[in-house]
Amino acid sequence: MDKIVITIARYYGSGGKTIGEMLGEELGIPFYNKEILRMASDDSGISESLFAQADEKLKKSTLFRIARKAYDGTVIPPESKDFLSNQNLFNYQAKIIRALADEQSCIIIGRCGDYVLSGRKNLIRVFIYADPDYCLEQAKKRGAFGGKTTMKYIEETNRYRADYYRYYTGHDWNDCRNYDLCLNSAAIGFEGCVKAIKEYIKVRFPEYKNDAL
Repeated sequence: MDKIVITIARYYGSGGKTIGEMLGEELGIPFYNKEILRMASDDSGISESLFAQADEKLKKSTLFRIARKAYDGTVIPPESKDFLSNQNLFNYQAKIIRALADEQSCIIIGRCGDYVLSGRKNLIRVFIYADPDYCLEQAKKRGAFGGKTTMKYIEETNRYRADYYRYYTGHDWNDCRNYDLCLNSAAIGFEGCVKAIKEYIKVRFPEYKNDAL
């Protein structure tokens, strides 16, 4: 096996993004987060700001909690009246995620990557979680919102991520069956999570060659 793809879903403040960056650095493979929005914008010709605005609009919409037809790998053509719809903006992000996974070993943070890439034999789906107090401590330690992150904001962000996942996939974000590996960062720390993922890779894909393993 010449490449693997790792997706990371995470509770806000659990360190999932940092863990993904650390893992990517150790394995020498790229890590993708918000870069996906820029790449989707380049591919579609749609302004990058519209992708960010779509997420904000969904947060305020009561319809957001109603699951739509799950992503099926298609994008809507420019001549359609739905070209700039939230669904199509997601479709383009998913298209980029699939293209990245086709081309290289990489780490994808959030954006329903585990669902978009489901069925691939070289995929590892990780979920990082931690208890609320730990998440609050880590968010403040890393200066989120000037160190003024509140428990309410953490709860709202996790609820939004769960709603986002259900809206675009029809599945439950918190269901452990969506993932191959669920790690409590409060229990084993960021470095422990990185080590656990690397050990999982060795067991799951012994044929994958990487000097960092």
